[in-house]
Amino acid sequence: MKNLTMKLIAAMTLATAAGATFAAEVPASFDPKKCSVEYPKASLMNEEQGTTSASFLVSADGTVAESKLEKSSGFKNLDKAALKGLSSCKFKPGTKDGAPAATWTKVDYAWKLD
Repeated sequence: MKNLTMKLIAAMTLATAAGATFAAEVPASFDPKKCSVEYPKASLMNEEQGTTSASFLVSADGTVAESKLEKSSGFKNLDKAALKGLSSCKFKPGTKDGAPAATWTKVDYAWKLD
């Protein structure tokens, strides 16, 4: 069994939502440093790595109302952990015409073991 004190790095990239409904729409965002997602233990033991791409519907109060997997990391446990962990993060709400509103945003979450 590999040493579980292995350094973990999970890098997140927030991508802008493609195809905004209005030109005056700004997608939601969040600070990846203030949001942690736990690496699944089974994935650690199996040395699974990859990038999970997901979209989140963020309500006007910054909470996630809906999430969907856009592209799998190749590992079900990593994808489920990314959706669950990121859904519990507090987002900065997006805006439509300058007012807070529900918007979709895309997040790429990279799972890496060092």
